[in-house]
Order: sequence, then structure tokens, then C-alpha cells
Amino acid sequence: MNKDIEKLIKDFYEHDYILNEELATSIFLLKNLEKPLLLEGNPGVGKTMLAKTLAEHLGTNLIRLQCYEGLDVSTTIYEWNYQKQLLHIKLFEQDEDKLALQNQIFGMDYILQRPLLQAISADKPVVLLIDEIDRADEEFEAYLLELLSDFQISIPELGTIKAKSKPLVILTSNRTRELSDALRRRCLYHWVDFPSKMGEINIIAKKLPNIDEALATQVVTFIHNLRKSSLHKPPGIAESLDWAKTLLLMNQKNITDEIVKTTIGSVLKHKDDVEFVKNKSVQEFLYPID
Repeated sequence: MNKDIEKLIKDFYEHDYILNEELATSIFLLKNLEKPLLLEGNPGVGKTMLAKTLAEHLGTNLIRLQCYEGLDVSTTIYEWNYQKQLLHIKLFEQDEDKLALQNQIFGMDYILQRPLLQAISADKPVVLLIDEIDRADEEFEAYLLELLSDFQISIPELGTIKAKSKPLVILTSNRTRELSDALRRRCLYHWVDFPSKMGEINIIAKKLPNIDEALATQVVTFIHNLRKSSLHKPPGIAESLDWAKTLLLMNQKNITDEIVKTTIGSVLKHKDDVEFVKNKSVQEFLYPID
């Protein structure tokens, strides 16, 4: 294994994030090729947490843009500070040089920076997380192409603004819609899957050092078999941790039918899924995973 990648895995582990070699390699390339990284995978596999941990690893700021339908330039890049502009006009309305006045009020000092502009205006490289890009409109992807390929943004009144320092860009997608080829071509790519049974046990043990290994194994076995079922919302790693914490708080040594019925809300977040599990025996979910 490359020594830099090995060091990356160790450092992330110290920040409570367990990387496999493939994902660590993607992070290594993100840092060294200066290309955005697109992470796709089911909700709850740790895509967002990866960006947060990367910022901690680098000792830099995380700038997060949470995507949703209807995102526009004023929300993601910039908008004019109209109050400040009006105040400036009021103060200098007697000046004869109106062109100079116009140039003054359409400068960077009168812009309210939104996440994308903040990221390229930072004095040192930051981690820019564009979270759940699949929830945004296809039109928004067009806004991103210039940033993702050239690390610059065009503002009509100011022209092209190039990055002071190139941010490390991570995009995440839960695949609620297919992303454009143009966006994909500009990115490195990694599919983030749920961890293996042993991997998830290690995550729980790292986060909850006081947990008994047998209980952690039961939790992960139960969760992994749940994910094989036809659920509306399969539980993620966060739900595994929440349930393990819950069982610890309740001084449970084993998972029983009774404890499942009273605590399953820590794991499942859909009524039909909860009813499905309550109508099953706990033993149906505790068989060894293939």
C-alpha cells in the first residue's frame, strides 16, 4: 500500500472515521489531482461525515452547501447587499461622477457571499461539501460546471473571479435522480457502500469503546439482515450507533423481542418498517450474515 494512503487511513482512524483502501485512495487523489470527488451511495453510509472528517484531518474549514429543489445563484453563489448599496447612494448622491458611483456599489465590498463564492474566496484551501446534489435541479448543475472544472465563478457585473486557493470539493448523491455526464466527467468517482459486518463492528467499537463485543456483534448482525429486507428506509451507520448507544443506556447485554419492540424507533423511521419488524421474531434477524 502507498505510504501516503496508509498514513491517511491511520489519521482518519484517529478522527473516528474508518477508511478502506479504495476510499482512502480516492481521498488521496482528491488532494493531489485537485479534482472534485463525487461520492454516491445509500443514505447513511457516511458520505457527509467523510467531508467533515477530511476538514478535521486538514485543519481547515468545512463549507457546506445543502442542496434542494429550486437552488439558485442568490442562494449558492452571491447576492448584492442592497441595503449597503442604497446607503452608499444616499451618502454620495451629490457626486457628479455617476459612473464612478455605479462602479463603487457593484464591487466585491457590496456582495453577500454564499457557500460557493466563500469557498473560492478563502485565503487557504477549504473543504467544500456540495451535499445531496441529486436533490437540486438539473439547471443547477450548469452553475457548477465552471467551478468544478476551472475553480472560478463568473459574476456579470464583476467578470470572472478565480479561486484564491483551490478548495477540495466533495459532492454527495443518494441517486434520487441521475446526474449529468458533464458533471460526472469533471469529478473523480467513488461508490460508498455499507461497511462489511466486521467493518461496522469496528466502527461501533471505535465510537463506543465500552460496548461488549457480543452486543456490538448482535447489533450489526440485526442491522445487516434488516438491510436485506424490503424496507422503505434501510438503517444507516448512524442508526446502528444510535441503537448501540440506546442498548448501553438500558444496560442490555442481549437483543430480545421486548427490547426490539421498545427501542426500534432508534433504528427505523417509517411506520410500515417498524410494524414489519415488530411482527417478526428477533431470531429471524440474528442469524449469521452470509
